[in-house]
Amino acid sequence: MNIYEILLTNSPALIVAIPLLGAFLTPLISRINGKLRNLFAISVLGLTGFFIFWLAANIFIGKETFSYVFGGVETSTVIRIIFEVDALSIFMAIIAIILAFVGTVYSWAFMKDNTGLDKYYTLILLMTTGMLGMVLTGDMFNFFVFLEITSISSCALIAFRTNQGFAIDAGFKYIVISAIGALFVLFAIALLYSQYNALNMAVLANAIKYDFVDKIALVLLVGALAMKAGIVPMHMWLPDAYGRAPAPISLILVGVTQASLYGVLRVVFTVYGGISEILKVNAYLSLGTIVVILAIATMLVGVIMALKQFDFKRMIAYAAVAEIGFMILAIGTGLYLVGVGSLGADMAFKGGVFHIINDALDIGLLFLVAGSVYYATKETSLDKMGGLARNMKYTTIFFIIGLLAVAGMPPMNGFASKLIIYESIYQASPLLSIVAILSSIMLLAVFVKVFHSAFLGPAIPKFKNVKEAPKSMLLAMLLIACLIIFFGLFPDFIINNIVEPATNVLTGGVLS
Repeated sequence: MNIYEILLTNSPALIVAIPLLGAFLTPLISRINGKLRNLFAISVLGLTGFFIFWLAANIFIGKETFSYVFGGVETSTVIRIIFEVDALSIFMAIIAIILAFVGTVYSWAFMKDNTGLDKYYTLILLMTTGMLGMVLTGDMFNFFVFLEITSISSCALIAFRTNQGFAIDAGFKYIVISAIGALFVLFAIALLYSQYNALNMAVLANAIKYDFVDKIALVLLVGALAMKAGIVPMHMWLPDAYGRAPAPISLILVGVTQASLYGVLRVVFTVYGGISEILKVNAYLSLGTIVVILAIATMLVGVIMALKQFDFKRMIAYAAVAEIGFMILAIGTGLYLVGVGSLGADMAFKGGVFHIINDALDIGLLFLVAGSVYYATKETSLDKMGGLARNMKYTTIFFIIGLLAVAGMPPMNGFASKLIIYESIYQASPLLSIVAILSSIMLLAVFVKVFHSAFLGPAIPKFKNVKEAPKSMLLAMLLIACLIIFFGLFPDFIINNIVEPATNVLTGGVLS
């Protein structure tokens, strides 16, 4: 076996091991030089991204699934740590590494005046390790372990600015929610292990009987992970966490939220995807209806609360809640259409999966714009801003790109995924499609309000000499803006080569 084959075979382990090792080395390198530490953290994430995209190319082009067993040959699926990397998991890993890499580049200038940056970059690498572990593992208990790593590091980063009381409050709220969710997940895993003496997802999928204990475990898992994903009515932590965290951490937290949503999808479609045909029909109809109701509530709560906000980042946070609603609306509609035997289910699932990556980019860009505005003005209240477009031309352009993308306007990426969602949910209910379109229009109104308040109008005297964001922050925003435009101009390429393989993994046992 040559070096190429060795690296490729071990790439699932390296994807997690590299940022984990980097997290432990960061404090040591920080003692040498701060700029070297920053460069090291970016390089670690860049190297991790190299292995992710290399593995992704083999999975998407070669249509392979990579398995990696820690500790040697796979002799027992009970005690071995196993990574199962398929098109869906590598799709989520791509999202995680893009957000982490861009967030770290943005942090170079944004966080330069803060103390404790050795801890800051260490925590970012740990959070990235946790996200990647969550989406790559094929074992329920190790999913819980990586979920905890992600939660603890995220909490510390949300409350990183300890001189701000609101940040500590948001971090405390987040860790309480995370602890409750973790207990639910651990209890559900214990129930499944007591039933089947197995922790491997594939083994559990083949053994699930869908009896009373299995249903309890399903409710616990979906409830806990839905809470971590920010689905209404369990979204109470999200506006505070997103709103009070430093802007680059808000960006990466979008990936953390989506990793939890991935957990919901894996549980429903993989672990509980092997039930009998009769139960499938009944379960998918019921589950699809419940998910659609939750999705509509999530969308409406998100946009209505966003309209009421005057804090820039909290407004974006509530918009993020609404965007989560679009994703689960597509998934719920797909489940419902499967239950009624409609051929439109595949389109709904594709729209939902495509919107996962689009949401990460669109909301992420808006958080970075908000961070640039705060960096330049030290202000978050829209009532105290005005005329920033005069001196922050590039930031204004990036905001317009993010505004159009979130509102689902062409030619941005949000238009492509939302159009698919509108078409698919129209088959289930024309009324649902109208509600979804109105929600997008309301999101457009939200950010037009921001654009008018912050960037247009006469410049407020104290902001007349405000300066554009530093180059590293502009570079980070440019990277995401380019992806948004590329996905919007070439949606067929993304759907055919990335989204469709990921969707096929998700729905392999549903649409067969």
